[in-house]
Amino acid sequence: MRQRLLAAEDAASVQNGNVERLNVMKSGTSHPSPVIFSDFDGTISQLDVTDVILERFADSAWHEVEEEWIQGLIGSRECLRRQMALVHASVEDLDSLIDSIPLDPGFAEFHRWTRQCGIPFYVVSDGFDYVIQRVLRSCGVNGDLLNGSHLFSSSMRVEGSSLTVDFPHWPEGCEHGCATCKPDVIRRVRGSHSPVIFVGDGLSDRFSVTEADVVFAKDKLLAYCSENGLACRPFSAFSEIRRELEPIVTVAVPCNESNGGRDARAPRGGQSPDSMIVQDRNESNGVVSKAQHFIQGDRFDYDN
Repeated sequence: MRQRLLAAEDAASVQNGNVERLNVMKSGTSHPSPVIFSDFDGTISQLDVTDVILERFADSAWHEVEEEWIQGLIGSRECLRRQMALVHASVEDLDSLIDSIPLDPGFAEFHRWTRQCGIPFYVVSDGFDYVIQRVLRSCGVNGDLLNGSHLFSSSMRVEGSSLTVDFPHWPEGCEHGCATCKPDVIRRVRGSHSPVIFVGDGLSDRFSVTEADVVFAKDKLLAYCSENGLACRPFSAFSEIRRELEPIVTVAVPCNESNGGRDARAPRGGQSPDSMIVQDRNESNGVVSKAQHFIQGDRFDYDN
């Protein structure tokens, strides 16, 4: 596990925008092969869809269960099982509510960009497949996310006016009682890809931080990282994440346009990708890639 917790004496410097440089690229790797894992509720969607469903259709006792989870008395798996049992809604009313949920306006384009670049993109969520697939379908996302091979989430079925839920992605050894054990998914799926990039917004994402090389965080996850001295990059929209990643993705996997698979960002003047990737040499470390400079550098400070 790549531990991203800074030493105690350096924690204060995180707040000042001086995050310790981290060499997170695999030893000997000069050509990055990134993989992206993203939360859904509040990250891809602009609202936490589960909370919206609970607010609209559940008995008010769901707030008491939520408080138990916030206090760490129960895990998210038990929390969601008990909360969703309090929901009563017709499939028509549920679908109508789901269809009203706004997405990050740049997500669909971001997802198309990852596919063009050949970057594996996975959704890892405590939320429910029924909700996630319906929302993604509405914005034109298809392929691996919709067929389920790149979606790791809780499961939900509508039976009459009740919801039946299941949690297929938690190992017996998950000590936190997660609905979806995101760290386990990342460890199993990442393969040889590096860097591992995680995008999230909430407390259910906090266990994923130490499994990732690069973390984009907002809202409660950003506050958690800040309070605990964990290196991350603040963001508010997927369009920002794309701008941050393009410097390393350009040299990692050429992004192809539709006209015959031409490299959409081919260097001008005959400059090769290899000549773009090499930024520095020193006697002890040899070649230091553009991606290494990017991940180690100030762009992952808290100071924008």
